[in-house]
Amino acid sequence: MGAPRPVLIHIAMTHPSPRQFAQNPEFDAVFNGTLVSLLSWEQLDRFWAKLDPAGGWYLYAVGEPRPESAADMEHVIAFVREIDALLRREHHEDYCGIVYTDDPDRPSLVKIYDPNHLGTSCGSAKHRILPGWVMSRMPPSDLTPSHQVPQNRRRWWQGFLDIIRGSKTAHQ
Repeated sequence: MGAPRPVLIHIAMTHPSPRQFAQNPEFDAVFNGTLVSLLSWEQLDRFWAKLDPAGGWYLYAVGEPRPESAADMEHVIAFVREIDALLRREHHEDYCGIVYTDDPDRPSLVKIYDPNHLGTSCGSAKHRILPGWVMSRMPPSDLTPSHQVPQNRRRWWQGFLDIIRGSKTAHQ
């Protein structure tokens, strides 16, 4: 019996602000399009192993200023390592299911949801839940979360930035 197949899931879009579409329509089309959920931790492992860290990835912590340029390979490798550790530490499930991509083999966009801010799975919430982090090969649009980003997540992002600057290890 082979590995489980990814499941296609369409993330329904609710009324986005006009500002989101003013930035990059190509990004918005992929961001709001049909995505594949990486349901198992094994699928996530295989995905990270195939991901090209030199692929010109923009690394975006939603709620922080959007990146103006793509990260270099070293920073992408560090980000994948640190975000994977955070997901495994804080998503207390025997499955992943909170990382989505447009194409598991040749991704141009990866949405990573914060395990501590998942919202409702049925999409009936008043505000759509944005991912905590986005990896994109296209310059991202400005995404404004409907909630205040928790300080522990801001500290985690600052800790990641410290790591890529060679300063210290990430904050939890």
